[in-house]
Amino acid sequence: MDQHKVDRINFLARKSKAEGLTEDEKAEQKLLREEFIASYRKNLEAQLNSLVIVDEKGNRIPVRKKEKHQ
Repeated sequence: MDQHKVDRINFLARKSKAEGLTEDEKAEQKLLREEFIASYRKNLEAQLNSLVIVDEKGNRIPVRKKEKHQ
């Protein structure tokens, strides 16, 4: 997500607190927030996928998603 969109999210949040938003601005804010959250989750998942644990023998063990138990 580019900085312009983040700035717009922040502007709409400040305006919402100060004077309220129009219906169009509320819809825009919702879409921008959804895009921001999707971007945040994607970046977090990429970070977690690159993690490794180094054991006492020096072996590098990649961290993987835990399987669900039934």
